[in-house]
Amino acid sequence: QVQLVESGGGLVQAGGSLRLSCAASGRTITRYNMGWFRQAPGKEREFVAGITWNGGRTSYADSLKGRFTISRNNDENSVYLQMNSLKPEDTAIYYCAADTRWISYSDSPRDYEYWGQGTQVTVSS
Repeated sequence: QVQLVESGGGLVQAGGSLRLSCAASGRTITRYNMGWFRQAPGKEREFVAGITWNGGRTSYADSLKGRFTISRNNDENSVYLQMNSLKPEDTAIYYCAADTRWISYSDSPRDYEYWGQGTQVTVSS
C-alpha cells in the first residue's frame, strides 16, 4: 500500500508561482511512475504531468509545457510540481498519483492505483 499526501497549494495572483509537494509513505515509490492530475469545478480530471520511476523522462499536457515542471527525489520518497506563470484557468484541485504497473507510461487516471487527497490551487485575476 502507498499513502500519498499533497501540500503546497493556496491562493496566488495571476503570474505567480507555487510549488506542490507529494510525500509518500507505507511503501517506497522508487520504482513507480508518478503523475500529477487536476480537476476544476464542473470538469473531468485531467492529466497535468508525469515522470518515470528514475526521473529520466517527463511528460506534460500540451497547454502546460514551459510553465510546469515535475521532479522527484526518490531518497525522500517525494514528487514535486513547480508551477510558474499561473493563470486563472489553472485553478483546480491538484492530485498526486502512483502507477504501480511495471509497464509503459500512461496519462490516463484509470492506470493509477494510489491517489492523494488533493490540494487546492486558486489563481486570482
